[in-house]
Amino acid sequence: MSIQVLDQETINKIAAGEVIERPSSVVKELVENAIDASATAVTIEIKDGGISFIRITDNGSGISKDDIPMAFLRHSTSKIKSIEDLMNVSSLGFRGEALSSIAAVSQVELITKTADDFTGSRYVIEGGNEISLEEVGAPDGTTFIVRNLFYNTPVRRKFLKTAATEAGYVNALIEHLSLSHPDISFRFINNNQNKLHTSGNMNLKDIIYGVYGRDITSNLMEISGKTQDVEITGFIGKPVICRGNRGYENYYINGRYIKSSIITKAIEEAYKGYIMPHNYPFTAIHFKINPSIMDVNVHPTKMELRFSKNEFVYRFVLETVKECLANRELAARVKLPDPVKQQQFTKSPENIKQTEKSYVQENTDSKPYQAPRIEPPRESFYNSTESSVKQKTVNENQTAGFIKNITDYTKMPPTRLPEPFEIKRSDEMIKEDKKIYEAEKKQEAEQLSMFDTPLMSEKAKADYRIIGQLFETYWLIEYEDKFYMMDQHAAHEKILYERFMNHLKVKDMDTQMIMPPVIIELNMQQEDAYKRNKQAFSRLGFEIEEFGGNAYKVNGLPAGLPNINLKQMLIDMIDGLTDDNSTDLDIITERVATMSCKAAVKGNNKLSFEEAKELIEELMQAENPYNCPHGRPTLIVMSKYEVERKFKRIL
Repeated sequence: MSIQVLDQETINKIAAGEVIERPSSVVKELVENAIDASATAVTIEIKDGGISFIRITDNGSGISKDDIPMAFLRHSTSKIKSIEDLMNVSSLGFRGEALSSIAAVSQVELITKTADDFTGSRYVIEGGNEISLEEVGAPDGTTFIVRNLFYNTPVRRKFLKTAATEAGYVNALIEHLSLSHPDISFRFINNNQNKLHTSGNMNLKDIIYGVYGRDITSNLMEISGKTQDVEITGFIGKPVICRGNRGYENYYINGRYIKSSIITKAIEEAYKGYIMPHNYPFTAIHFKINPSIMDVNVHPTKMELRFSKNEFVYRFVLETVKECLANRELAARVKLPDPVKQQQFTKSPENIKQTEKSYVQENTDSKPYQAPRIEPPRESFYNSTESSVKQKTVNENQTAGFIKNITDYTKMPPTRLPEPFEIKRSDEMIKEDKKIYEAEKKQEAEQLSMFDTPLMSEKAKADYRIIGQLFETYWLIEYEDKFYMMDQHAAHEKILYERFMNHLKVKDMDTQMIMPPVIIELNMQQEDAYKRNKQAFSRLGFEIEEFGGNAYKVNGLPAGLPNINLKQMLIDMIDGLTDDNSTDLDIITERVATMSCKAAVKGNNKLSFEEAKELIEELMQAENPYNCPHGRPTLIVMSKYEVERKFKRIL
């Protein structure tokens, strides 16, 4: 087989495949360019999932006419100039591959104007081949129109998902961009329908409301922390809004939605004990990290990064999230649906989506400038078949009319610019939305005040009253104007867990000798994990010695550990350490403490009032009294107001 050098067209298409995987990749690159161009308003419109049509319009700085052809060359960029700049890169894009990659596999039309230029420019490039560059009337900013993605690489196009699925990927991307840049107004239009519109008013909680709705927003806790190289701000969710996957676990580093196994692990470790296994928290956290301690140039799409100070970043994130969760009233609330409101929304489901978006729209002091969507004469578009592209001539009258329309746009006040496909809402709808929102804010304030003196506090000891036991498992408690139910098994689990952990903090665990010893056999990976954590096992109270070959003899275990399958417990612990590839003592202690919870009193065990009182008051001393070590709630609470509403005493 002879070796040959690939032609430039093939090279460009291969390079494009590394950056442009699907329509959402195009949107990501172009919107990030708009953000880097200091845009304050960006409109994203797609059709057929972005496969046939993508339009990105921004009011950023634009591209000068002389720079346009160069912008579509590979590795041309205004973001960096030398290798040293990579150490302090702050822009979202910097490789200079985006525009050349997009142009290599689609038909691209660019309309742009800088503030210093009198007229704008219109540039057309298809399959990497320049078609035209001409002057045109346009407002400040840039519009990219991308048609027929992968039209010249049919194999790539064949592997795209359905239009609805591809549109879903774009929608998820815009949600992340909205949350990562609350100072920018984003509008997303799919098949002529508004799907998302954020205010760009700098209020992250408003953006969360617009994206995720009221249920998520009403269960948020503000988080903040700062150290020399890392600053954390944003919101995390209460355990009640956890999900079965990581879809709601969002964090942004220096304005970029990105993945970091270190940060993900720290967040999830902090939530252990608050949520059930295989559940994941809601987070919308912004990180400002010194660029000198991280490398974002790890993956072609810049979706992953690595740190030079892994342990430092992990510990800081872990402790900050833990501190935010600690000392909060996290008892699960019983919320009853409002029959009147439920009936209203059942009759008019359209109001549901509108109400979720109306808060941002109705509570923004000033609407940001929205760059107009540019619609050149239809004759200027390039219609393609599978094998050919034909250009149609634009006559002078049509071009003049187009320029006049653009000029009229620029003369209009920003707040009165026409916004396509705007949802018209009646005065009655607006009033109803405001009424619902004000009622929700009032109820939220009442719920917050409800927890000023929670049951799990020293002050409550003299005032709470045990009413009785339900199903020989749940204890009913009255305190002030609230009604609590406590799961005796979950509560006892929590007490035993924290007793074990507190004892370990004070001193090393005592060892209880066992006879006969237990023999375990470990493979090479398990042996490596055990040897890396040998000192931690000794501190926990295990006495283990080599027994020849790959066998180990267990002579002792932590004192007070319940009668359990010791051999299986040790194997599970070591396997966990192998998976985590960690020397973290917290992982070992948590696994042992979870096993010790098997000694907790079970449900269907009738306790006396004195035993229940002792259980409640010891639970009050716990660091997190609201969840057992597995994340299940120990308490649920219902306010007097909610009880009376259920009995129709309050309507």
